[in-house]
Amino acid sequence: MHSRDVDGPTEKCGVVGISLSDRQAARPLYYSLYALQHRGQEAAGIVTHDGFQQHSHVELGLVGDAFDPEDLSGLNGTTGIGHVRYPTAGGLDEGCAQPFTVSFKSGALGLAHNGTLVNADEVRDELAAVGHAFTTDSDTEVIAHDLARNLLDADVIEAVRRTMERIHGSYSLTIAHDDRVMAVRDPGGNRPLCIGELDDGYVIASESAVVDTLDGDLVRDVHPGELVILDRDGAGFESHQLLERDRTAHCFFEHVYFARPDSMIDGTLVYETRRDLGARLWADHGIDTDVVMPVPDSGRAFASGYAEAAAEDGSEVDFAEGLMKNRYVGRTFIMPTQDERERAVRLKLNPIKSTVEGRTVTLIDDSVVRGTTSTQLISLLRDVGAAEVHLRIGSPPIAAPCYLGIDMATREELIAAGRSVEGIREVIGADSLAYLSPDAVADAIGTGRENLCMGCVTGEYPYDVSGEATDRDVTRPEIDVPADD
Repeated sequence: MHSRDVDGPTEKCGVVGISLSDRQAARPLYYSLYALQHRGQEAAGIVTHDGFQQHSHVELGLVGDAFDPEDLSGLNGTTGIGHVRYPTAGGLDEGCAQPFTVSFKSGALGLAHNGTLVNADEVRDELAAVGHAFTTDSDTEVIAHDLARNLLDADVIEAVRRTMERIHGSYSLTIAHDDRVMAVRDPGGNRPLCIGELDDGYVIASESAVVDTLDGDLVRDVHPGELVILDRDGAGFESHQLLERDRTAHCFFEHVYFARPDSMIDGTLVYETRRDLGARLWADHGIDTDVVMPVPDSGRAFASGYAEAAAEDGSEVDFAEGLMKNRYVGRTFIMPTQDERERAVRLKLNPIKSTVEGRTVTLIDDSVVRGTTSTQLISLLRDVGAAEVHLRIGSPPIAAPCYLGIDMATREELIAAGRSVEGIREVIGADSLAYLSPDAVADAIGTGRENLCMGCVTGEYPYDVSGEATDRDVTRPEIDVPADD
């Protein structure tokens, strides 16, 4: 993620696929993965095809560590896919790094996945019963095996349709079938996926920042339930709408937290959405203090919108960067123990005493999940002399698990589970605390609540998860997922 603190959830991965007319795809894929590095920092991989054979390089670590010039020079071909990964389901080892590749009678298959299936175990058991051998616990391998099976007796469009009908949950996929690059977005559109046009081809990626990095033009988002097939010569693409649902299930947290602020998601610039969320925070929960400051970097756009709205209302609050970040400390929430996460906060963020001492402070962030960072930062600000510390959050309280790819799986981890806002305030030690409502977030995104997945804040999900409530009155498959209670 983009320099995210310990309170943040993690989400599984960024994907990209490229087809070019006569240029090697490896280096543009490499640049694309750099543009998606915020979506996963634990592994990176590229698969290409030169028209005769598939080439693959997948390794643990950051993009810059996973590839050297020799690796890229060995990835021949004008088509390919890439992936950056943070481990949620499947653990962290080289076997679970992606793209996942398999060779079978109908050719070579590579698959990169962003999201999480909620019926992966059921499909894995079904495939294992008919002879499929699995080497990982990854749901990505489940998708690859199911698609490979369907490709044995169906054309590619029908094969993808059958797989989409069998798997349920969150998935944005880039797929390499020999030298053909395809992309699929689940019928709820839970994770983002977009199409970009380059001078000599096309790219499909999790975020439009990739298109910008490659100096291309954003064409549009991949529609929920759509299969996109890039021409082998990079001249264009085919579109096939394979599945449709009455409503979408876009993840609201992409707009609040996951995506780069310079990305466009479903027609909306993430940065402007976050500024709007900040302005709504002022309108709904504004408080006059001496200074407004963001938690860097996650709260910056929110705080900017909040301060501007406050100024327009005549407030004389100062906007200041009162917390300085040590850029050489990694993503602290990835640290495996709570003690390490707490210790890392003080390594990562340092308050500017002259900005804070003797002043009332409004601290703004995008979310509070575990509460560790918020508690630590409020304590730090008081230690350097803040007279008051008020916390404003640009999303609703995160009070329930996510079954669609966010690594905050149990209610025991979540500070808002079973607590009122006042109860949370007491735990973290703020003078006041306020969150945005789900309706305010939906309004800022420009999508009705019925078309957003907000299960982690409402406890109601876009699929029938055993032991959990559902958020819509439409026909959906019954999905058996153990409850976390």
